[in-house]
Amino acid sequence: MSGRGRMTLCALAATLMASGALIPLVTDAGWFLEAALLVAVQAGVGALARRVPLARTLTVAVQLVASMLLVTLFFVADKAVLGVLPGPDAVAEFGRLLNTGLADVNRYAIPAPTNEGIRLMLVGGVLLIGLAVDALAVTFRSAAPAGLPLLALYSVAAGLTGGGASWLWFLLAASGYLLLLLAESRDRLAQWGRVFGGAGGGERRRSAGGLESGSGTPLAPVRTGRRIGALTLGIALVIPALLPALDGGLLGGRGPGGGGAGGGGTISAVNPLVSLQESLNQPTDREVLRYRTTAQQTQDMYLRIVALDQFDGTQWRSSERKIQDVPDPLPRPQGLGADVPTAEINTNISASQSYTQNWLPLPLVATKVEIGGRWRYEPEGRTLVGDRGQTTGGVSYKVRSLAVQPTKEQLANAPAAPATLRKEYTRVPGALPASVGQTALQVTRGAANDYERAVALQNWFASEGGFTYDTQVQSGSGAEAITRFLKQKEGFCIHFAFSMAAMARTLGIPARVAVGFTPGTAKSGGEVSVGLRDAHAWPELYFEGPGWTRFEPTPTRGTAPQYTVRDTPSDDTSSPAQPSAGAGASQSAAPRPSDSCPAAERRLGNCGGGAQAGAAPPTDPGVPVGTVVGVALGVLALVFLLLLPLLWRTRVRAGRLRSGGRTPADAAARTLAAWREIVDSAWDFGTAPDESQTPRRTAARIVRLGSLEGPAAEAVHRAAGAVEQVLYAPVPQASSGLVDDVHRVREGLRERAGRRARLRALLLPRSTVRVVWALSARWNALAARWRGDGRLDRWSAAVRRTARLRG
Repeated sequence: MSGRGRMTLCALAATLMASGALIPLVTDAGWFLEAALLVAVQAGVGALARRVPLARTLTVAVQLVASMLLVTLFFVADKAVLGVLPGPDAVAEFGRLLNTGLADVNRYAIPAPTNEGIRLMLVGGVLLIGLAVDALAVTFRSAAPAGLPLLALYSVAAGLTGGGASWLWFLLAASGYLLLLLAESRDRLAQWGRVFGGAGGGERRRSAGGLESGSGTPLAPVRTGRRIGALTLGIALVIPALLPALDGGLLGGRGPGGGGAGGGGTISAVNPLVSLQESLNQPTDREVLRYRTTAQQTQDMYLRIVALDQFDGTQWRSSERKIQDVPDPLPRPQGLGADVPTAEINTNISASQSYTQNWLPLPLVATKVEIGGRWRYEPEGRTLVGDRGQTTGGVSYKVRSLAVQPTKEQLANAPAAPATLRKEYTRVPGALPASVGQTALQVTRGAANDYERAVALQNWFASEGGFTYDTQVQSGSGAEAITRFLKQKEGFCIHFAFSMAAMARTLGIPARVAVGFTPGTAKSGGEVSVGLRDAHAWPELYFEGPGWTRFEPTPTRGTAPQYTVRDTPSDDTSSPAQPSAGAGASQSAAPRPSDSCPAAERRLGNCGGGAQAGAAPPTDPGVPVGTVVGVALGVLALVFLLLLPLLWRTRVRAGRLRSGGRTPADAAARTLAAWREIVDSAWDFGTAPDESQTPRRTAARIVRLGSLEGPAAEAVHRAAGAVEQVLYAPVPQASSGLVDDVHRVREGLRERAGRRARLRALLLPRSTVRVVWALSARWNALAARWRGDGRLDRWSAAVRRTARLRG
């Protein structure tokens, strides 16, 4: 097999081995087979183009076109011209798929379902990385920079899994890159020719230089490279295991999991606070949920997603818990006594197609859930989590829940919580500053029981402590963030919830943090809309009898529970965040339901025919397809224009250093081309050419202005001597090693130049002005040919006659 063929296969293998890190991101690995097939075809097209041969840039362009045709065939064949040509309909469909994929990537938890949008992004991304690796390593014969796209591919996978990518995927990706480097080193060594020994048969000898002789056996430097690569990989895998401080880094830790396939399994919640601040700062409040409820007042209709019950000093997070099949009905809430007043509520909820995450938003004390799909139940937090890629996107479900309204006396006289629960939910890390507990004691001074302490903490945060609600404050959930918040007194819901929960724990009150949505905004027809800006976090404190009880310390958000409000006269007004279930009902154009229909069913919309049953699904127009396609094409065009000088300069250099022909004329042409490359390289780094100088003086000038010394300076003078041989010697002597001399000069110029000069020489080389000179010369030659046969003169005379006639 030729060196190029071996490099092609190694580049393909390296791409696929690095792409394996993306497999855990989705539930179905079938996309990987598609990507492997398309990347293999792409590599084959490149191999054929290099055998033609085509120019390097044309080879990459042919591979890019072939890749586009393949992606069109696999994803939008029904919209394409002849099934493969991407026409306007196909481009619009690509835009729709990318739009859907981007929305899903931002909202799905790992592992996400492999829908068409995500599949297109995965396969297309692997194709682009494969094209970059093949172009750099094989077409432009530079394997080392090919590690950058491979690293980018692995980094995406590691980043999306929270740095918890498996060591196996790292090992595969690193092995693929080392395989590529070894293939290139073997190819370069092969260009030196084979060292033959005097042994016959199967015997093997070594030359004085240490290179092995024989037929096809590995050379010593190749074996050394393998040993270095194996040692490096071993160190990279062993060191994180030996150093606990590195656990959770690039190779350590565990990513968020999903439910198991069977009846048991565990879940490890994705931290929902990653996007909470972004949701609150959205320029437009996009609707994510819509519901109808039989609740008389909806100010307490908080929809909880997950409870964060572990505080380790750096963050609040959800514990790993056992999950099970969803029971029907759900078990009675822990600690809820029979003497606590409750009211049963029925709620119909519909989620937007764009709102896709694993946790199902539920009223605080859900007792029965009717929903299709694959859902599992976590008893401790009383939450439902999607199994095997199940998400909330577009689902509709019915929930029966309890509105728990304990009296103040029941909360004040609540007995001590069970010892096991108290031990788990009052644990605070040693890293929590003592000032947090001291502040809690100061705020609750004079309180007679845990209930009064909890109300004192809530009122201090909400109104008496001088705190300000601000969503632009730096987010954080650790001990330092809590301390900073208590000092600066500026933050949003997560600061208030985390701080109150931590301070309650220091007082011995079991506490956790719930994340979800406030009740939303009433719409016409009795529906309530919940948007991104309704995302919220609040503390839940445990009292034996009432059970887990909601508190609201965040000012201007949500509503304080009735059992925490002082006994003062109040009207029925509520803040915009706590709409009434009947608000806006008089504005509905729908016929009034029959008086025979129960009031609860009327509020759910079940009295006017099947068309009104349940909550109407939210609408989400999303980003226009044309905008996505236009931005993508604009970015690609801009990147291509910026890279044009680099691509042209690379192509010219490759042409000048390419070997060809064995005649003396061919040798002379190679010598002059190498000299021109040295002159242009010096020009790129700031030494402009001077055509009036002899080669010897030009070499001295390049050495002086480029501050060259050692092998680089010798290489310039050696090349100048070879040019003088070609230009002036009666019988020029053949020169060898000029290609290596060119590389030595370029390396010397690069080492002596500053960072800005190196970047300028790479991306905007000065010698590209020769393109303008070449175009000008061609234009002058064309004009001269036209003058030679009189066509230009006749054309000019015709133009003058036309001008006179019009005048």
